[in-house]
Amino acid sequence: RTVTLSQLRGGTAYAPSGGQVVVVNFWASWCPPCREEAAYLERTWRKYEGKGVVFIGVDWVDTQKEALAYIKEFDITYLNGPDIGTRIAQAYRIQGVPETFYVDKTGRLRGVHIGPLSAPKLDNRIDELLDEP
Repeated sequence: RTVTLSQLRGGTAYAPSGGQVVVVNFWASWCPPCREEAAYLERTWRKYEGKGVVFIGVDWVDTQKEALAYIKEFDITYLNGPDIGTRIAQAYRIQGVPETFYVDKTGRLRGVHIGPLSAPKLDNRIDELLDEP
């Protein structure tokens, strides 16, 4: 299925009661720094699931077989999909992987982190965005 950021702003099945904070993470199974952050991303997702936060993983320049193995290996449960033709990466103008974008409840891009995330960086950024009106 296709998910758009506009669906996450409120009044939809994805965000029925208002906008949600969105974390968009670009990754690849062949990327060692992506593997470093994978468990932390999943733990953080599980911590915030159902609390007004959505995670979207974007698999960049990868094979389906390797991507699915990576998702299984790290028990990733948040939304994930391939970046067919690198269209999403081009739209976000990523520098490489991993790269994580923060989108506020109104759908505005509020920051980017280049490189692997480690605790508590992601938690702190999500908390800041959730605290905004």
